[in-house]
Amino acid sequence: METHRAMVRAFAGTYVSDVRNTLRRPMARNIQSSRMRPARSGGRLIETEMEIRTPDGMGDGLFYQPERNGSWPGVFFFTDITGIRTSQRAMAARICSEGYALLMPNLFYRTGMPPLFEPGAKFGDEKFTKRMAELLSPLTPKAIERDADSYVDFLARQYAVKKGPFGAVGLCVSGATVLRMAAARPDQIAAGASFHGGRLYTHAPASPHLLLPRIKARLYFGHAVKDNSMPQEAIDNFNRALQAWGGKYESEVYAGAQHGRTVTDSPAYNPPQERAERRWSSSFRARVISSLGCESLPAEP
Repeated sequence: METHRAMVRAFAGTYVSDVRNTLRRPMARNIQSSRMRPARSGGRLIETEMEIRTPDGMGDGLFYQPERNGSWPGVFFFTDITGIRTSQRAMAARICSEGYALLMPNLFYRTGMPPLFEPGAKFGDEKFTKRMAELLSPLTPKAIERDADSYVDFLARQYAVKKGPFGAVGLCVSGATVLRMAAARPDQIAAGASFHGGRLYTHAPASPHLLLPRIKARLYFGHAVKDNSMPQEAIDNFNRALQAWGGKYESEVYAGAQHGRTVTDSPAYNPPQERAERRWSSSFRARVISSLGCESLPAEP
């Protein structure tokens, strides 16, 4: 276990650098600070702390781009309920290393900045549940839609982002965020993916599945088994809604995988399932090249 944690820390470690002396192109907009990170491809990435202005106040997040000169297809990465932390930064960096410029916003900026939970907080205990309610309460469907507009406009203004539609990836509670963003900005979101997304189909009047008719993006859903936030009945109903929608999509249940399986610091972490997610992430390029309006993506260094 300690060896694994050390590997995670090494992968997610940052290398502070005076980026202005390193880059030979304009800096990202709304920058707070930047640092260098090792990339899975063997090169390096630039991780930048950003301020993101929204109608509801000043948000924050991290922006990733390959160190190499150029512009890259834009992707959003939305965290699970625990927010931006080492495991999520590692996942964002891995996607970026596939040849993307990536924005990972703090979805919970209305409530606080990372870390969002006290050390030692455990999923299911009273303090965790109370804090989770505090984080989710301000995230109404309308608030998420306002944020989506701000995030899309923000990413489109970055020098390192290729002009054209974007992709979005969400985990856990943010699987629904992907759908809400794709519905709010259908011409700007061309591909979306949800891993163990929760409450994608409910009987509430604002259930995410009701947004499908507004969505033009190609969609992927990787569901968990015995997931209280998305039980099999909800998955079946959601799949019927996807069929009626008529767009391009893939929806599958990962056999034996529980909610949170792809996240290294989750109690349900499942290495084989994380590797499956990594394989999907690596094939993201081939699946959405046409969706993102690119003839080809940048070659690996």
